[in-house]
Amino acid sequence: MIKSLHLRASFIVALTALSFISCQSNTPTLPIYGQREPVEKIVDGVTVTDTIYHTIPAFQFLNQDSTYTTNKDYDDKVYIANFFFTHCPSICPTMNRNLLKIYEQYKNDDQVYFLSHSIDFKYDQPSVLKEYANKLGVTNNHWNFVTGTKADIYGIANQYLVFTAEDKNAPGGYDHQGLLVLVDKQKRIRGAYDGTNDEQVEKLQKELAILLQEK
Repeated sequence: MIKSLHLRASFIVALTALSFISCQSNTPTLPIYGQREPVEKIVDGVTVTDTIYHTIPAFQFLNQDSTYTTNKDYDDKVYIANFFFTHCPSICPTMNRNLLKIYEQYKNDDQVYFLSHSIDFKYDQPSVLKEYANKLGVTNNHWNFVTGTKADIYGIANQYLVFTAEDKNAPGGYDHQGLLVLVDKQKRIRGAYDGTNDEQVEKLQKELAILLQEK
């Protein structure tokens, strides 16, 4: 547990250190998190410096309906991603109940989707994820619960800057952060919120609304 808390704190520090807040207008905007790379390009004959931001790479996972969902399904959409497992005895129930509140608010909005990755690649097969989604109250395809190989799931967690690990000493055998990660229409990370904390979830709701106003 001490190791987990240490890593959690490290990720929060990393997110904060890498953030960028636009100050170019009075319209509120959200930071863009992750590594960035300055690049030079020619615009109208003039050399200018642009920035390439970290984005979530291409993926393909099997969802609760035993069909594949890919990064293409999230083109031009804002979505919230997290990592959980169905028999989690600790933070997952609270995290997903809180996420359900946001799902209920936006489930008919085609701009907003939800993507929950199971880190128990051994047990959480599509039929298990389907039962979990039904019990939670998910009624449409705006919220996908997905599984994949250990390498693919844990690899994509790194891209979301979320810590996940098998740990026989952790509750349920897996250690992970309870972050809800807000991703914009360009697949850039725009926020990360503790899904077990009511104030953080309220902050996510407010910042999701801001992101949806972004042009």
